Amino acid sequence: MAGQETAGREVAKEAGLLAVHLVAVVAGLVFMVAGIAMGVTIVMLPVGVPVGLFGLFAFLWGLFGRSEEKQAAIPPRPQ
Repeated sequence: MAGQETAGREVAKEAGLLAVHLVAVVAGLVFMVAGIAMGVTIVMLPVGVPVGLFGLFAFLWGLFGRSEEKQAAIPPRPQ
């Protein structure tokens, strides 16, 4: 029974990580669009550039980033 509980926890953990990355991608797109919209007007340009860059970094982290630290490699068992 312990194997099933561990598998369920792993699935839940991976689903949570996927959800965080999906939220980062969507939020990044929203911030990029808002930054472009603010950048169109000269008055909001100083605010629009950092907002757009933040959106770009959030979008890239959502696609390529890791949300957990690296785990130590398990050495192979001798046979």
